[in-house]
Amino acid sequence: MPTTEDDGLRDPAKRWNAEEVDLDAYLGRVGHTGSFDATLGTLRALHRAHATTIPFENVDSVLGSPVPIDVPSVLRKLVGSPRGGYCYEHNLLFAAVLERCGFQPRGVAGRTRMGSTALRPASHAALLVDVEGETWLVDVGFGGEGLLEPVPLRDGVEARQGAWDFRLEREDDGWLLRSRHPEGWFDLYSFTTDPRYRVDFEIVNHYVSTHPRSPFVRRVVVQRTHEASRTTLTGLEFVVTRPGSEPVRRTVAPEECPELLRDEFGIVLSEDQERELVEVARRSE
Repeated sequence: MPTTEDDGLRDPAKRWNAEEVDLDAYLGRVGHTGSFDATLGTLRALHRAHATTIPFENVDSVLGSPVPIDVPSVLRKLVGSPRGGYCYEHNLLFAAVLERCGFQPRGVAGRTRMGSTALRPASHAALLVDVEGETWLVDVGFGGEGLLEPVPLRDGVEARQGAWDFRLEREDDGWLLRSRHPEGWFDLYSFTTDPRYRVDFEIVNHYVSTHPRSPFVRRVVVQRTHEASRTTLTGLEFVVTRPGSEPVRRTVAPEECPELLRDEFGIVLSEDQERELVEVARRSE
């Protein structure tokens, strides 16, 4: 079993509280049965297992519930319950898991673009990991167009992952992650390599999960990436996307939302949460 004893070279505030991870429970949740040594093969396997198992979702923010991002809270939600989370929950948990396995992940902040040229705040959390002589972008928390596996931090590198194509490019002040759409390369988010720590993400998480102008408190966003398809619920629009074909869209009735979350995303809410979600969905019609 890997250990995470502080070797004195790193400030504990800059670590990811790996000692709080129940590694057996996490590995069971994502279905990883292979090695957990600090190798590139392990990093890839854990990344793919996490990204294809635990969905992206912001239901708590929409319902006005707290979104704590300490390791025990995220473990209870993403591992102990059939729930998902958004980037801070996913990537801070994954950073702790990786640290537990012997990696030294570094946090970075990204500016979501999703095809827009507008300057948006650096509100996305991602990770960088050095392994086997190279730095890799690691991100299990970007949602419906997220990575299945890490991407090497090299200008112009392209990566095919399942049915999806990604590309990393240098920009004047950092890097840009793009995905291939039928019409060409599509900007997902930009980021710099300046380090970010748990305390930095705690501040931004509070804004994202509570501020009335945050998009994450105004409508439900649930996403899941599979090898050859992506499913998304945004508000009351349910979309299934597959490469080479037009997205299949349909409008969901508010009363359908709890069942849809269970059947399509593996998210199970309490009865009270289901009732609240239906009421929120009705107000958004």
